[in-house]
Amino acid sequence: MTEANSASRPDPNSETFLPQSTVLIVDDNAQNVELLQAFLESLPVKLVTAADGVEALAKVAEHNPDLILLDIMMPRMSGFQVCKQIKANPKTKDIQVLMVTALNELGDIEQATECGTDDFVSKPVNKFELLTRVKSLLRVRHLKGELERALTYLNEIEQDDEAR
Repeated sequence: MTEANSASRPDPNSETFLPQSTVLIVDDNAQNVELLQAFLESLPVKLVTAADGVEALAKVAEHNPDLILLDIMMPRMSGFQVCKQIKANPKTKDIQVLMVTALNELGDIEQATECGTDDFVSKPVNKFELLTRVKSLLRVRHLKGELERALTYLNEIEQDDEAR
């Protein structure tokens, strides 16, 4: 890659790689939402919140977030149910889901994995651990997007070549 090309591409290891990112925080406890917002305020991301699973699915449809910080134990719809619906939908399956939970039984972790969660962090949340995981998952989301665009472009080139 030439120096000019590398200067125009964001460094995937820097926080400037995240400017178009939207993070949805889902928790029925307002204090938990405020704490997570405070932890994430240093990142260049748009923060959206939801108080339960039903509201979360509506916010996913409205905002198409890159990452969801998802509590498990909530009224109306659990985080497990929300994650399962997000991962089952072709339009939302690539959204990164980070379960934030007080649950720490092996069975809960297994159920979260079976629902399709991408990662999980236990409450009480450690700020450094949360920021590290959020940045990592957002990088994965954006790199997947770049890969999809590159594959689409290559497929178009192949089809053009075959048409000639």
